[in-house]
Amino acid sequence: MSRHGASPREGWDALWVNAQLATMAPGTPYGAIMDGALAVKDGRIAWVGSRRALPDGGIGGSIDATMNVHDAGGRWMTPGLIDCHTHIVYAGNRAREFELRLNGASYEAIARNGGGIAGTVAETRAATADALREQSAARLVPLLREGVTTIEIKSGYGLDLDTEAKMLQVARQLGRRFGIRVRTSYLGAHALPAEFAGRPDAYIDLICDEVIPALAAIGLVDAVDAFCETIAFTRAQTARVFAAAKRAGLPVKLHAEQLSDQGGAALAAGYGALSADHLEHLSAAGIEAMAAAGTAAVLLPAAFYFLRDTHVPPVAALREAGIPMAVATDCNPGTSPTTSLLLTLNMACTLFRLTPAEALAGVTRHAARALGLQAHCGMLQEGLAADFVLWNDLDSPGELAYRLGYNPCHRIVRAGEPAWADGAGP
Repeated sequence: MSRHGASPREGWDALWVNAQLATMAPGTPYGAIMDGALAVKDGRIAWVGSRRALPDGGIGGSIDATMNVHDAGGRWMTPGLIDCHTHIVYAGNRAREFELRLNGASYEAIARNGGGIAGTVAETRAATADALREQSAARLVPLLREGVTTIEIKSGYGLDLDTEAKMLQVARQLGRRFGIRVRTSYLGAHALPAEFAGRPDAYIDLICDEVIPALAAIGLVDAVDAFCETIAFTRAQTARVFAAAKRAGLPVKLHAEQLSDQGGAALAAGYGALSADHLEHLSAAGIEAMAAAGTAAVLLPAAFYFLRDTHVPPVAALREAGIPMAVATDCNPGTSPTTSLLLTLNMACTLFRLTPAEALAGVTRHAARALGLQAHCGMLQEGLAADFVLWNDLDSPGELAYRLGYNPCHRIVRAGEPAWADGAGP
């Protein structure tokens, strides 16, 4: 609760009352405030606390619409959700590969026949920006209807300067079109393009010497990502990408320890990475390095599920080390074609044994940390963006991780402005 709040008659733009607030502040489950109130000024939270503690004694009597006072109807209110790891901009799909794998084809065999990431690269390179934008918007809308107000979108299906720039431009355009906060990550070190077959170091030269400087110069990139793995890039190659990112003034993050322990998380932590993501094979040394650097862990249970993996990330050790654990969809065509962050909450609990409170923190407070946005969003706290969601029929915020295939979103507010309600378009 703020000690410095002004009364609504002294300049608040809006006041929300009769809400159960899941502020997601640390210290108590959900940071809950019962019978709470939240005030908005200039798109930010100006005051938050219990209704009886409102300056000037609160708002009594009936709700007066001329005062921009909104009755939440006793519903739970959470911060706007944050999907902090997606590959949502791409063309085509890989549904046929899914069938092939179920019938016994290996990933390697599919890739040799032009499938896998290479297949998505070919389709994404061929797509016009307009086509790419419309296909990607169709994937984004279901997430918005579940209360996502901030999303990270990676490139990585172009693997050349022009297509990577096209993907990142589309990501920025989606943010403007839907009025949401989009953070972009350049993932050129995702796979080796066909034209560089057998010459991975030459491709890393291109990334470091040409692509990162060019994309940074035109303001399309918020962070640089890479895939450090036996089927992708080595530690040494990843380190070169990170060094180039640092020269360009960009933070880094990493796909690390998904299929094997390559020491990628420790490498990323050494560069002050915002996050290390996947982490099924994370070692004790990696955990120690991440804790020391303040690097967040991003857990991606939908990819774990879709790949039928059995090697669970070391959640208990991450918890003991005090490492923030974010949760994200990893929406992508090959290993996690999901557009439901709420489903991912359930998977984080059932597959990785997070508590519902940890899972919700993973798509709010800790997801903001994983994007370097903790000073902007992720909690219901004075000074942060007035991005929040009202939910129907919840006795507890934990129910968001409980139900499968159910979206109880009642109303979404972005930057203080109502943006969506009960079935209306995003």
